[in-house]
Amino acid sequence: MRDRIGEDSTEHLSARDSSGEDVVASCNALGLFLGEGRLVIVDEPERWKAADVKAVVAYLASPSPATVLALVADEIKADSPLAKAVAKVGQVLSYEAPKRKLPEWVGEQFGRAGAKADADACRALVDIVGDDLDELTSEIDKLATWAGGDTVTLRNVEQLAAGRAETSIFSLTDAWGRRDVGAVLRSAEEIMERSHRPRSGELMRIIASLVNHVGRVRRCQKLADEGVRPRDAAPRLKMHPYAAEKAFAQAANFSAEELGDALVRLAELDAAAKGGSRLPADLELERALVDVTRGRAA
Repeated sequence: MRDRIGEDSTEHLSARDSSGEDVVASCNALGLFLGEGRLVIVDEPERWKAADVKAVVAYLASPSPATVLALVADEIKADSPLAKAVAKVGQVLSYEAPKRKLPEWVGEQFGRAGAKADADACRALVDIVGDDLDELTSEIDKLATWAGGDTVTLRNVEQLAAGRAETSIFSLTDAWGRRDVGAVLRSAEEIMERSHRPRSGELMRIIASLVNHVGRVRRCQKLADEGVRPRDAAPRLKMHPYAAEKAFAQAANFSAEELGDALVRLAELDAAAKGGSRLPADLELERALVDVTRGRAA
């Protein structure tokens, strides 16, 4: 709209310092004398008080035919008076990305940037960066430029993405599910180094996350034995279908006895890390990770 109407005929306001009446006045100003019309952009209209909203809603009942009013809100309820009034005379455009579908959204953004990324890379990026769309877009642009036409992989994301959210242990659980001891140890160390928490606090978080993950995989294994498919199990387990498929695949790499033994071993690690061992907690973590990945019998 800026390109079509032109900067000279565009006015950019903010609800922080412009009232509803100010915006109405801008919409009506010279509206009948400019052949190409006017564009009035208002940021953060969700900040308006009831009187401001009332003034704009009244204007929308009979808007200036030569003016386009664009209200740009970070968040506004669909059943609010302002949204309802806009919907009657114009369009309410929502650009929200559902949190459950963020990995798919990330994949689409890579495509728009002229790049490709595998599913594991998209999920890992969400785990590492979080659900802030601006930050995700920034990381996508960076990775797409770096890839130079090659497919962005999980390892690329782990090495290059800037973690701004809770540090992810996706790479660790994925390596554990493959029974890749080297990758498990490497992922654990990278998580510890990247975390904003004290090392001892991050170690305890890793233990808790592993216990939860192994428990989920164990439940998936039992459902698989009953003939339940991953897609059908996802709602019962309150998991994303993609995560359920991953967990079912990992369950096939372990016996029931190994998964049970892994939970026992992690409980032993928890006790050791809380002062039950004279060995350094980092060493106890490494030993336990080897045990639960290879199997203590091995």
